[in-house]
Amino acid sequence: MDQEQAVAEAMQRLLLSRALNARDPGRLFLRFHASVMDRYRERGAQLIRTRTVGRVSVPGRWSLDVGIAVADTEVQVLVEDLLDRLPDTERPHWLDHLVIEPASLNFLRMRLAGAACIDDGEAKEWA
Repeated sequence: MDQEQAVAEAMQRLLLSRALNARDPGRLFLRFHASVMDRYRERGAQLIRTRTVGRVSVPGRWSLDVGIAVADTEVQVLVEDLLDRLPDTERPHWLDHLVIEPASLNFLRMRLAGAACIDDGEAKEWA
């Protein structure tokens, strides 16, 4: 792991710690495929960026700041910015470009159904 990645990981832990301590999930970010920006490029929105951060803007209407990561293949956006700065009509487009994290299917079913437990076999030791 290089120095820059180590610092980024430490900062992510700090961001999570602050969000948890403040009980504020809006301070966390979500990851999206960078292709989410294609729509705005095609529609003539203003796109500006440096090497690692950028902004998409529809002048006079809305703007959204993004982090640029993983060799320009992903952008990161704070949850609070998605809620406060991105129009509701744009949210489905962003959801289509969400970077999906590996997850437990049964855990997701449990959370979406509001159930306390999913029976997927015998209990076992946590190794």
